[in-house]
Amino acid sequence: MGLAPFLRNNPHEVGSQYLEDMATGYWFSEVLFTAVELDVFTFLEPRGMTTDEIAGELDMPPSGLGRFLQALCAMGLVVWDAKRYYNTKLASDYLVPGKSKYQGDSILWRKGLRLGWQDLSECLKAGGRVNFPVEEESPEQFAQRIRKYINAMDNIAYTKVAEILPFFQGIELKGEILDIGTGSGAISVGFLESFPSLSATLVDIQEVLNYTQELMDKKGLEKRVSCIPTNILEPWFIAKEGFDLVILSNIIHAYSEEEIPLILDRAANCLKSDGFLVIHDFFPEHCSAKSALLDLNMFINTYNGRIFSGKWVKEQLAMSKLYTTELIPLATDTALIFAAKDKKKLSSLPLDEKTRLIARIKAMGFGEVLPIDKDNIQVVDWTDLRCQYGCDRYGDGHCPPNSPSPQKTREVLQEFSHALLLEGEPPGKVFQSRVLQAEREAFLAGFHKAFAYWAGPCVLCTTCAVADNKGTCRNTRDARPSMEGAGIDVYETVRRAGLNLRILRDKAEFVRYFALLLLE
Repeated sequence: MGLAPFLRNNPHEVGSQYLEDMATGYWFSEVLFTAVELDVFTFLEPRGMTTDEIAGELDMPPSGLGRFLQALCAMGLVVWDAKRYYNTKLASDYLVPGKSKYQGDSILWRKGLRLGWQDLSECLKAGGRVNFPVEEESPEQFAQRIRKYINAMDNIAYTKVAEILPFFQGIELKGEILDIGTGSGAISVGFLESFPSLSATLVDIQEVLNYTQELMDKKGLEKRVSCIPTNILEPWFIAKEGFDLVILSNIIHAYSEEEIPLILDRAANCLKSDGFLVIHDFFPEHCSAKSALLDLNMFINTYNGRIFSGKWVKEQLAMSKLYTTELIPLATDTALIFAAKDKKKLSSLPLDEKTRLIARIKAMGFGEVLPIDKDNIQVVDWTDLRCQYGCDRYGDGHCPPNSPSPQKTREVLQEFSHALLLEGEPPGKVFQSRVLQAEREAFLAGFHKAFAYWAGPCVLCTTCAVADNKGTCRNTRDARPSMEGAGIDVYETVRRAGLNLRILRDKAEFVRYFALLLLE
């Protein structure tokens, strides 16, 4: 996808091209919005159509439509074969109305938000939102807007709860759920369907709960659900210490820095002594580009919503006398924080130590921390030639020929079961220090064989004894070999991990460093 470099927040393309991709990013969204509005994917499901057939259905001339369909092909939503267009699996699963994973409503909800973005410069000048409705909504208009919102949030919530539930695998959840700001109620639905001994209390404004109750009736869960209409900034008339599971999903970013501590403290007061609090939201430590743009969206389209760091949220939870896990990233763009009054309770969650370690290492400031199969680490025999004939540090410190040979690296890899690829940026000394910190964190987490290979020659010391011909290394405790110096083809290894890497043509271009952390 053309926007992938931007969305990954890695400006590794040539500078002008990177800026061009950002400037034309709206092209992609406009094509997607239009395709959903025209219901193109329904026409193509399941047997496909020719351009003329689609043109007939839409009462449009085929000339422009053909070009539009080619754009959908380029975006990976449609394929063309034997003069017919067909949905890709992505489009078939998520863009055909009636399918369980349909995302069309949430996509068109995003289209509605774009109007506020046109006022971004005015919002910045005003220091806040400027796009307010000129006229009061009628009850019918308000109800219609809420309905669209509920449909949009349903689409997203069903995907999210499928990612959240595995963290409770093996735990016998029973008792009462308190779902604050429940929205569509889909998060609670996921728990109720997975844990038959649970009941739920849903808290939101009355206008939202009207439709939430419809969802519960449709799912056959109405007897296990009660609704409390409340503005969550007003006093909660809810039993203290009455709930086994308290859920705050997509609530944190909807309120201000002054309001969130109050909400978290009230949630903590509702939690039983052995209960769980689940925070599910966007955080800058995970999917930083998406979080930053959502933060701007809240600035433009809400009164006081904003994105908060996981670190800040954990500090607020600690003030409410709750223990917390690390920020646990989901496979999508959001993350979780689990909290409890009993620290031991958190240890019962099936959070494998590698997942928790990745979260802690990511918080150290690395751009990416990616698990990589050790079979995808490409070890070759030519890298030392690039060191010997192309680098003025050859022979220094722990550079070739003083670094492990490719054969030694192959032998070492056989002794490890797991590996993490760490991505960072200059300066080199800061990056290498972080790699050592990550290695130590892995050791303390129980990976006693943890060992790191980093990027480039060692630059930890202000002056290098070996480089200055003043003897041997004075800091062998902290020195580590470079990936390339030990025979690892960094470009191929990074590519196999799913990232893009290119040779820089200009010293001013964005530089990325990579390190490899072996775990056992």
